[in-house]
Amino acid sequence: RAPAKTQSALLEAMQERRVTVMGRTFTLLPPFFVLATQNPIEQEGTYPLPEAQLDRFMFLIEVDYPTEDEEMRIARETTGNRSEELKHILSGDEIIFYQDLVRRVPVPEHIYEYAVKLVRSTRPSLDTSPEWVKQYVAWGAGPRAVQFLILGAKTRAALQGSYIVRKEDIDAIVEPVLMHRVVTNFAAESQGITPRKAVARLAAEV
Repeated sequence: RAPAKTQSALLEAMQERRVTVMGRTFTLLPPFFVLATQNPIEQEGTYPLPEAQLDRFMFLIEVDYPTEDEEMRIARETTGNRSEELKHILSGDEIIFYQDLVRRVPVPEHIYEYAVKLVRSTRPSLDTSPEWVKQYVAWGAGPRAVQFLILGAKTRAALQGSYIVRKEDIDAIVEPVLMHRVVTNFAAESQGITPRKAVARLAAEV
């Protein structure tokens, strides 16, 4: 529900890692990052995020209804008079250490090529893009999508205990990285083709 001015301030924070208030600039210390929630059904009173800001979010993660067991736990833990005390898991310095560690995970050349080819195939203006992309996609992903695909794949490889990034690491994160960067047109909407379906089809074809 943030209005345009607040979104503009967030854009500066996300890109420049600083905020400007009344002419004064304040640096946001690492590890600074932004999390946001978006209700998929009630749009009244909300402001759409501009593409420039959407592009700065690494992932779009769709959260479905909880399972029956999860809903039972929610009911038990939120309707009593005691709340769970939160505990620190990582410090800021530890997060920065792991971020640096992730960046050192090696990536084979063919994985770079695969990531670039995936992202470029989302752009309807390119001759090399599939015909159905030219028909149903209004706007494709930019270069930041390639960066996030590689960084996300490096992170997954590290979490899996792998010493190198594999194609499976790219495939596992391609949807959350590209979904909010692919803008479909009215023709796609009339055919029931969502950005998620478009990205899934591209990942299967490339």
